[in-house]
Amino acid sequence: MKDSLTHVHEQQAAQAFSRQSLVFDQIYGADPIIAYKRRRVRELVLSYLPGHASIIELNSGTGEDALFFASQGHRVYATDISEGMQKQLGEKVAAAGLGHLVTPELRSFHDLDELPARGPYDLLFSNFGGLNCTNRIGEVLQDAKELVKPGGLVALVIIPPFCLLEFLLLLKGEWRTATRRLFSRGGSIARLEGTSFRCWYHTPRQVRRHLQPEFSLVALEGLCTFVPPSYREGFAQKRPRLYRFLQRVEERLKGRWPWKLVGDYFIIILKKAP
Repeated sequence: MKDSLTHVHEQQAAQAFSRQSLVFDQIYGADPIIAYKRRRVRELVLSYLPGHASIIELNSGTGEDALFFASQGHRVYATDISEGMQKQLGEKVAAAGLGHLVTPELRSFHDLDELPARGPYDLLFSNFGGLNCTNRIGEVLQDAKELVKPGGLVALVIIPPFCLLEFLLLLKGEWRTATRRLFSRGGSIARLEGTSFRCWYHTPRQVRRHLQPEFSLVALEGLCTFVPPSYREGFAQKRPRLYRFLQRVEERLKGRWPWKLVGDYFIIILKKAP
């Protein structure tokens, strides 16, 4: 159950993402680094996911991942708190003729105990830092793990409190960007489409602590550890050879220490005991 301050924070985030929903796919749909990130996440998840799985997705956005998993034959219960994002998702699902596989649900991840469809599911999935919009990730994960069947998976893509490439921006004099994660115990302010909301940074250790002892780690990779974050607009187009080289380096080192811990995101997959 969320308190009044949590409700305020999530309503601010919902407003920001609803405003962006109309242009989200236009802005990010053709971005090669966004495409790289989605490919990495999907390939890793699919390597552990059984066929014809049932999936509950938190912060599903405009439905790009829900539509992808549905196209692979999986059933997706796609939840999000943003009305604008849910509207875009519903329209895309109808256009793709995938209404029999994707079920939209306007729902905060702080209210998972009130879900009408509780599964249990083969996979609980959250991509691209949606869970960074809460400082109560432990409570969310406690509720979330009840939705996963024995032997099922939790796959999360989360923004950590340290990013090597971002920190190295100190060398270019970009002090605010380079240090914004390091001094954010009370959360940092993000701005989107003229609306401000607060976000927090989480570590793999925190995720594992909140899901233990029922869940064990099966995969942990850094994402955009060597490939620049997607907000460095135009990098892949302006420096294609360097971009391809950095991709190859990241592919080799993505699961190794310390590189798996210092990317712009980390991908973590855990499995529930049978």
